[in-house]
Amino acid sequence: MNDLYHMLSSEERMFCDVLERIADEHIAPRAQNTDEAGEFVHEQLKVLAEAGMMGANLPEEAGGSGISASALLRAVEIVAGACGSTASALTAHYLATDSVLIGGTDAQKQDFLPKAASGEWLGAFGLTEPSAGSDPADMNTRAVREGDGWRLKGTKCFISNGGVADFVIVYAKTDPSARHRGISAFILPKGTDGLDIGNPEKTMGLKGGHVFTLNLDCHLPGDAILGSSEGQGFKTAMKVLDNGRVEVAAQCIGLAQAALDAAVKYSGERVIGGKALNHKQGIRWMLADMSMELRCARLMALEAARQRDLGIRFSEAASMAKLKASEAADMVADTALQIHGGYGYTRDFPIERITRDLRIMRIYEGSSEIQRTIIAGHLLAQ
Repeated sequence: MNDLYHMLSSEERMFCDVLERIADEHIAPRAQNTDEAGEFVHEQLKVLAEAGMMGANLPEEAGGSGISASALLRAVEIVAGACGSTASALTAHYLATDSVLIGGTDAQKQDFLPKAASGEWLGAFGLTEPSAGSDPADMNTRAVREGDGWRLKGTKCFISNGGVADFVIVYAKTDPSARHRGISAFILPKGTDGLDIGNPEKTMGLKGGHVFTLNLDCHLPGDAILGSSEGQGFKTAMKVLDNGRVEVAAQCIGLAQAALDAAVKYSGERVIGGKALNHKQGIRWMLADMSMELRCARLMALEAARQRDLGIRFSEAASMAKLKASEAADMVADTALQIHGGYGYTRDFPIERITRDLRIMRIYEGSSEIQRTIIAGHLLAQ
């Protein structure tokens, strides 16, 4: 285990040790084929469910593992290092269950979270729209009262797990005049009449973690609204995204660590002029820079996780962690590919897949530009 995780409890260390074995034996060996075939990571998620990973973000009273945010950071790193697609689907599930945990009623938590934590149900998080990504206040999806329930109409796009999930947390405006204060969230079960699911998008990377467009014209019962009142959706979504940005940082760190490990291994095996490539000063400096960038990213992610564990608002730390980790990981992967030379550009080595999987990390859960806007906002408000 990485020496930066010395603060984990013995139980959390054991959890991560077991997860490392599972990742090495059951997830990593499938990663290349998953990328080639483009099949959703159903089997990988089943294995993770058996290890308690599907509920690792939830407290024990909700059926979860009850581990700290710091341990969760390490756990997501482990999964991502084995397979980026699996980590993406897993953390998309966390966005849905975090929504219920943060914004749901006691009855909704009891109904949904234990089954989600066990892996029986898979969740999805429906926020992004064709014309509303970075600013949810621009969303066009509407929910209006209809009889004793709600009429939900609109389109969501790039929804991870959306077409295979057992439930989707859909965010919609119930009071358009109030902008973000008029956003509410709804629990949309699989098979709801009026839910039309498009084909999985053909993406550059994360080919086993499918994203979908959801077209909505659904009638929902009155208790489908998340929580006990309208207008709480934006607040819930922002808290969920704070968590999610740290988990994106964890994905980046796990993938970047895999890229660094691959570069170290290759540079020790590749012989040029009678000596291993890693004897060359230029290569050593490249490896040193990669290691330094990765450690900086991990430390920033750990700081955000520590603040989450303390129960204090960690929006700024989450944005910094996500921004640093996503950009550092791209640098690490690109340098690792450079060290591999022409071989790194082929699918015979994992670095090509890792590089593609990482590219989305600077876009989803809030682009790098949005993270800079958030960070500057905190700075200027002081």
